[in-house]
Amino acid sequence: MGRVGIVTDSTACIPAELAAQHRIEVIPLYLVFGDQIYQDGMPTHAAEFYQTLRTAPQPPTTAAPAPGVYAEAILRAGRDADAVLCITVARQFSAMYDAALQGAALAREQASHLDVRVLDSGAAAMAQGFVALEAARAAQQGADMEQVMARAQELMPRVRLLVALDTLTYLARSGRVPRLLVWASSPLQVKPIVEFQRGVYRPVAIVRTMRRARDRLFQALEQRAKPDALHVCVHHTNAPREAEALAERVRTSFHPKELFVSEFTQVMGVHTGPGLLGFAFYTEP
Repeated sequence: MGRVGIVTDSTACIPAELAAQHRIEVIPLYLVFGDQIYQDGMPTHAAEFYQTLRTAPQPPTTAAPAPGVYAEAILRAGRDADAVLCITVARQFSAMYDAALQGAALAREQASHLDVRVLDSGAAAMAQGFVALEAARAAQQGADMEQVMARAQELMPRVRLLVALDTLTYLARSGRVPRLLVWASSPLQVKPIVEFQRGVYRPVAIVRTMRRARDRLFQALEQRAKPDALHVCVHHTNAPREAEALAERVRTSFHPKELFVSEFTQVMGVHTGPGLLGFAFYTEP
């Protein structure tokens, strides 16, 4: 067989058609509203979801898949493969890396012939997704496990995530990024722009309106990317028109090699709230 199967999780925000095209097994996280548990990616209209998020008596929580869920996904990906690479969200922001390691061990017990490995992408959203896509494309080109790992690891330092937040409420409530909570204590209705690379959040700018945030976000992309060599995903949370406008601006200015729009999944949106815009991207060397 010789094929390498690829597994990742729903925080990668990979569009379903891309995941299917590249045979990527995507494991959903879980969203807990009171006593109701939903899989990430549930077919709910975005406006309805964020209205529920605003009015819920208690903030929803999120949960990582159990090791057994990882094991099942690894075994599915390994049905016609000799090896499976599982690529996770940055480990400092979730328990998924540890769950994946345990799931890999369970999978090996059931399929001892499988070479199963777990890779911390150091990223999130489509920055993580691009690492999974690179691994999947290498696998489809006939690369073995060592070559697939090398392709993914070579890309990891170059993927970036830039986002502009319309509100700090949800980020402050989640407690996921303590360094940014200083901004949340401000009485001003600020719109922070932050960058996430190699597991670290960095502030880029603070503006007062989303119109200015869109312009500053695009300027930040211009400072970090090269025309004609850009792979980019425009992210949003319940802001499809604004995201499409940004995508058109990128298309005109950069002539990217790869461009698509992907909405954050619900589990991601719980932490950011509605109105987010952003870029996950990398530039070819």
